[in-house]
Amino acid sequence: MKKKVKGLSLALAGMLLLAGCGSKESSSGDEKKQDTKKEFTVGISQFAPHPSLDAATKGFREALADKGITVKFDEQNAQADQNNTQTIAKNFVGDKVDLIFANATPSAIAALNATKDIPIIFTSVTDPVGAGLVEAFDKPGKNITGTTDNHPDATKKTIDFITDEVKAKNVGVIYNAGEQNSVVQVDEVKKLVEQKGAKLVEVSVANTSEVKQASESLVGRVDAIYVPTDNTVVTALDAVIAVANNKKIPLFVGELDSMKKGAVAASGFDYYDIGYQSGEMAAEILNGNKKASDIPVELPKSLKLVINKKAAEAQGLTVKEEWSSLGEFYEEK
Repeated sequence: MKKKVKGLSLALAGMLLLAGCGSKESSSGDEKKQDTKKEFTVGISQFAPHPSLDAATKGFREALADKGITVKFDEQNAQADQNNTQTIAKNFVGDKVDLIFANATPSAIAALNATKDIPIIFTSVTDPVGAGLVEAFDKPGKNITGTTDNHPDATKKTIDFITDEVKAKNVGVIYNAGEQNSVVQVDEVKKLVEQKGAKLVEVSVANTSEVKQASESLVGRVDAIYVPTDNTVVTALDAVIAVANNKKIPLFVGELDSMKKGAVAASGFDYYDIGYQSGEMAAEILNGNKKASDIPVELPKSLKLVINKKAAEAQGLTVKEEWSSLGEFYEEK
């Protein structure tokens, strides 16, 4: 009897020892699981290399970092070629990325055409409704939302400056008619220019190589040139600036980064900021807090008119100190 009890005790002790070991391994495994932070894969499709889009991408990345989200980025640039946007989007879908960040309208359209399941956050899109990306700002699609770069007052402020302060009667505009966001802007510019009793002279380009010739075609025909947030033209903006400086034609643009390169003025905001806003949206989705359909499309949160004194003088304008009441002067760093 004693032997049986002794054997039973030894068996129980062995079982408890094994159970203890098992509990330790399980606990260690749980701790390891909790300590392991999930890494997400985010595909970045940027339509073209130029300062505004670059700034938006930087803002997007930094917002995710600030939110403490671990991300592996696959960043691709379409080099202003719409065919490339489709290839990039299809590759992201094939790679099963967790989210797509589409920087500019062509990239966003290609991404949405490629997937109705992977979340898409866009930025630098002028007319998301007109482009067919969302049904409405407050009711985006199943898997897409983002930020627009079209503040309702931005273009009007710039056109008012061109017609009221520069006294331009003929305003030239250079854009790519193949970019839907640009067509929307040019329609708005035409309406605003005509309301001021001036005339809009339109020149369209198909690619960056045509921008210099298009700029030269406006010489002698216009009193000022306006370039909207057109990816094709902004990519080759140096060619427009050169003509504006040489022929003393004041150049105005649709965003602040291009203004800094050598345009007289722009009414806008920092593209870094709308990129950052988009990154905050992406963080909500990756964290599982919201779906894209739960997040309304957002406008830029700030707007200002900025005047580049150096560019104004290079393009034949006399800078007036009273312009400071209309906006702020850009000081080159």
